[in-house]
Order: sequence, then structure tokens, then C-alpha cells
Amino acid sequence: MSEHVPALTGAPVGTYQQYVTVRIASQLFGLPIQMVHEVFAPDAITRVPLAPPAIAGVLNLRGRIVTMLNMRCLLGLPAAEGKGMAVGIEHDGEAFGLMIDDVGEVLGLDTAKREANPANLDARWSAVAAGVHRLSGELMLILNVELVLRGAGTVKAITASSY
Repeated sequence: MSEHVPALTGAPVGTYQQYVTVRIASQLFGLPIQMVHEVFAPDAITRVPLAPPAIAGVLNLRGRIVTMLNMRCLLGLPAAEGKGMAVGIEHDGEAFGLMIDDVGEVLGLDTAKREANPANLDARWSAVAAGVHRLSGELMLILNVELVLRGAGTVKAITASSY
């Protein structure tokens, strides 16, 4: 179904990137594996008053406060049925959990086959994607965590006036 990095191919290591695959609605996304700290089932999320809508709240994960981002809300999709899963990431020393529908496998894909976002890609997906990989029968969007956090209102864009 997908291209996996062969265990001992002799291919240069730099030509492959590993991704943790996740689903949001029916769309397949890939998160660069070095960004993913853990995968967990979110439980006991505490809502934060006056937080942007995409921030579902915070939770205590093994003694660390994690800001939970509802990816469906951020992308303007209807709420999911069921609890779903979360992918734990870190950005600038802060812990975040991206609430997603399902976690898949780890794929190793050839970086030379990565493509820019297609012109006809849905604007919601394009707003958080940093390129695509064509897999057998479907398109995997590469999730750009910086764009996700900026879209959720947790990170401000760096502008020339910031300096």
C-alpha cells in the first residue's frame, strides 16, 4: 500500500523522511516523526475561558500541562463522533496535543518524491500543509505544525515589525 523504508537497503539516510500518519476526517496527514513525542488518548480536558475556539483546553499529562488543539475545529470540520486520539508535540518549549481522529503507521518516504501543494487542494487543507506525497490510492498531506499553531492562535506570525 505504501512505501516503507527498507531496513537495510544501503540507500543514503538523507533521502528518506519518516512520518507518523494520522487521519482528520477522511484526509491522511503525515507529521515528521522527529516532531512527535507521543500518541495518547486525551482524557479530562479542562476548558480555558476566552481561549480561541480551536483550543479545546488543557490537560495534565504525566505532570506536564498540555494545550489541546482540536484539529477538526481548526479546519472548520464538524465535530467527530467518539473520543479520538492525540499526538503530542513540542514547540518552543511548550507542549501541545493535536486532537485527531486516528493514528496510523510510520512511513518512510523518499524526499525527492515530495510535491508542492496542488493548486486544486481544498483551502482548509492547504492552510496547514507543507507539501504532499502521492501514495497508492491517496494523497498524504504533510502537516506543518507552525501553520497549525498559528491558525489556532497559539503562535503569532513573525513579521518585520516584531524585531
